[in-house]
Amino acid sequence: MIIEQFIDQKILEMHAYVGAVIEQKLHYTELDRFILDTMSEWTLLNVVDETPHSAKERVFWHLMHEVSLHGAQALGQDLFFKSEMNTCLDFFNGSGSYPIDCIGWRPIA
Repeated sequence: MIIEQFIDQKILEMHAYVGAVIEQKLHYTELDRFILDTMSEWTLLNVVDETPHSAKERVFWHLMHEVSLHGAQALGQDLFFKSEMNTCLDFFNGSGSYPIDCIGWRPIA
């Protein structure tokens, strides 16, 4: 699987998970598990390139890092965090602009 395909698939999944947690249709621990699983899958790709290739990928990694840092439970407790995550989801949908202060770097082995 090439990196772009991986990112595109994971964006769809991330969108579904984050949206479901925000709407309280899914327990936040499922999103935390998705993050861990995605990072494990990423290591199997043996990526060594340090520079993300697209704005979409940078926003994806920003979302991944932010949820990892704050924990998915913050989506239910922190309105600012929830707003920031919604901004990222809107960007993925094409209905929003590139998130302010988005720093998403691709992890490398």
